[in-house]
Amino acid sequence: MDIRILNKDEYPPMDLLQLADPSRKIVEEYLKRGDCFITEYDNQVIGVYVLLPTRPETVELVNVAVAEEHQGRGIGKELVMNAIQLAKEKGYKTIEIGTGNSSIAQLALYQKCGFRITGIDIDYFIKHYQEKIFENGIQCRDMIRLSQDL
Repeated sequence: MDIRILNKDEYPPMDLLQLADPSRKIVEEYLKRGDCFITEYDNQVIGVYVLLPTRPETVELVNVAVAEEHQGRGIGKELVMNAIQLAKEKGYKTIEIGTGNSSIAQLALYQKCGFRITGIDIDYFIKHYQEKIFENGIQCRDMIRLSQDL
């Protein structure tokens, strides 16, 4: 699977990016500061992630998303592993990621990819999102923070 940086003249796949983060404003904000990577199938973007430098030697993996009809095929894991490898190549020492308390599959995936839970931002999604978010029958309230040393 080829994963490549989004070219400057290409429009970011907002529908896919908003699968992982429903706030268009927040998505647009980190697209300005980070690098967007995509993977395609039949000339359609089916996977995306953004690498966002946050502090010296630290990068955050934000907005990992796979088109719904392509989920369950290991594409998300390939995207996460690609981001980890790229962060290493760029000389970062730490990679971080955050996900909602209700994002059960994502939480499992990130831990399988070597991330460890490092903290919880209580009521993050209550404070930063106007609409209530529900996944797996659970209200998304808290941001689970994970990281790994590279």
